[in-house]
Amino acid sequence: MKILFLMLFGLACATAADEKDIARLPDGPGKKQVGKICVSCHDSGNFRKARFTSEEWTDSVDDMVQRGASGTPAELEAVVAYLTKNFGKDVGVRINTAPFAELRVVLGFSVAEVRAFLEYRDKNGGPKSFDELLKVPGIDTAKAEAKKERIIF
Repeated sequence: MKILFLMLFGLACATAADEKDIARLPDGPGKKQVGKICVSCHDSGNFRKARFTSEEWTDSVDDMVQRGASGTPAELEAVVAYLTKNFGKDVGVRINTAPFAELRVVLGFSVAEVRAFLEYRDKNGGPKSFDELLKVPGIDTAKAEAKKERIIF
């Protein structure tokens, strides 16, 4: 009985975490399909840290289908279009919703910098400007300046 309770509790926590993860994704066509197909298997950090072309996203989605992801052809096309639009080659990082992996990989922040930023964001809300970002304790301002064009508020 205790094991069953723990399993159900874990499932409930995972579902709540998935919903929170999906809520942080940019709105737009395909978001629902990404939540259904992608986030049901892994958190959004897996794809948010990537910056692929449409062809590369197609290959990635095809690979996921080979591993067990499922969706109709239309749903899979919507996923590729959404990922390309929001996480394409030259798309910046939405700093106020980005998960750890995206901040670390795309912006090149150190583990300590990402933790400092996430702690700040959780306590104070996200910064509203680049100048405010530079005031976050623990952020290397030179590193942030070098990535300024990749940061979206």
